Amino acid sequence: MITSVHVVGAGRVGSALAARLAERGLLLTERGPDLVLLCVPDRAIAEVARTVDSGPWIAHVSGATPLAALDPHTRRFGLHPLQTFTRARGAEQLDGAFAAVTAATEAAREVGFWLSRTLGLEPFALADEKRDAYHAGAAIASNYLVTLRRAAGSLLEAAGAPPESLEPLMLRTIENGFELTGPIARGDWATVETHVAAIRRERPELESMYTTLAETTKELL
Repeated sequence: MITSVHVVGAGRVGSALAARLAERGLLLTERGPDLVLLCVPDRAIAEVARTVDSGPWIAHVSGATPLAALDPHTRRFGLHPLQTFTRARGAEQLDGAFAAVTAATEAAREVGFWLSRTLGLEPFALADEKRDAYHAGAAIASNYLVTLRRAAGSLLEAAGAPPESLEPLMLRTIENGFELTGPIARGDWATVETHVAAIRRERPELESMYTTLAETTKELL
């Protein structure tokens, strides 16, 4: 039974996790914790893990880092909240998100699933050797959404339209279960060609991105 946790790192993720654990009544302490939760940059995980005394459970919250980074500890697991975080918000950022739990033993998986649910996350098991593919998918969904919003917004600006008008459209696309609409869904490649011409004229740096996305969308239909 986990009753006390030492959260190492007070960045965007660490502060949200610590706040939620405190809400759930767990003791946050550096002295004799049942679990050490590393919320540090990926490049620092292995170094910090080596400074932790053996005995308690230890986990990291990285999506890309393998369990081997927690050597020499054997009571270990990975728990990656599949969410993006900001310092402007608190523990509520965890609500309704999923968590990827990577564990080499059933006991570690049970602790990882328990911790996920305590944090308000819905856990699923993730194999250590599949972590790279998982993290690539997460990066596309989150990071490149930002890229797409900025690219699309720059085209609206070029047309004299407000970029923020895109946001209800993007939200509704999510609410509609990502149902594809528009010229590619209709097979209207003539309209796609007009898009390419307009982009070449107004924002030529975006042409290769647009054509690549159009071809990828076609392949995924």
